[in-house]
Amino acid sequence: MLRFFKIDQGIIRDITFQPDTPPAELVATANWIDAHDPTDEERELISGLLRIDLPESDEVNEIEDSARYFIDSAGLHVHSLYLSPSEGRYTTETVAFILQSNRLISIREADIVDFRLFRLRARKEQIVCANAQALFITLLEQKVENHADYLEDIHIQLEKVSYAVLEEGSSEYEACIGKLARLEDSNGKTRLCLMDAQRDISFLIRHLKTEKSQDKTLREITRDIDTLMSHSTFLFDKINFLMNSTQGFINIQQNQIIKIFSIAAVVFLPPTLVASIYGMNFKHMPELDWLLGYPWAIGLMILAGFAPYFYFKRKGWL
Repeated sequence: MLRFFKIDQGIIRDITFQPDTPPAELVATANWIDAHDPTDEERELISGLLRIDLPESDEVNEIEDSARYFIDSAGLHVHSLYLSPSEGRYTTETVAFILQSNRLISIREADIVDFRLFRLRARKEQIVCANAQALFITLLEQKVENHADYLEDIHIQLEKVSYAVLEEGSSEYEACIGKLARLEDSNGKTRLCLMDAQRDISFLIRHLKTEKSQDKTLREITRDIDTLMSHSTFLFDKINFLMNSTQGFINIQQNQIIKIFSIAAVVFLPPTLVASIYGMNFKHMPELDWLLGYPWAIGLMILAGFAPYFYFKRKGWL
């Protein structure tokens, strides 16, 4: 799907067009072309009208700097990693940007939340930008802001798990470990996207001829990323602490169970010994003909059982 936007009087606006509008007119008018999972026909249309080659998905996902950030005859290329919440988990998606003198082209396969929010703001005429460069910088700025919201959400969820583990003494420690694992994965992917944004902005500062206000904005975004990276490190440390604490509580529970079985075995061992002795089938056993032999054996077994129990109780082991 292709979406077209233009910059009109310093504001980015969604281009409304009729079905019979010539594609060449749309492409010529647009300052931003957003290609969401484009079909082969749509890719050929953009490539033919703009005389550029759109990157394929395998090229977009390469991780080398030379493959993610470069300049050629088509313009300035930046492949940026975005976070996309999906069914309670986060996934990462790469968006290929091509920045030209008066036009920005974005190619992506997934429906990313950042772009939906940006389109919504554009329809409400809330995005102010003077040219395609400013539009690209605004997209990166919103990306960092949204990833900051993701970190805040992770922190809120982490506080709930922390309360369940450390305050409630919850017995559902296995479920807490699962939640911590998901939060660690989400935090790691958010940090990866922030590191990628840091590389994006570093490349733009080096190669993009920006105005003073745009250069100032890029450096402010860099400082924001540094702050968010520190917060992400704090979340990693807290997740590791809670993971170790949860595993420690599980070990304590298991040791308590083993302790009960061990004490029960020791308590029942002396009565078992007495019963074994009097269960032997020897011909000459003095107690066999004794009238009080049976009560004597029963009493001896009870005494042998209670003696270690009281001893453990006195030592504070129970």
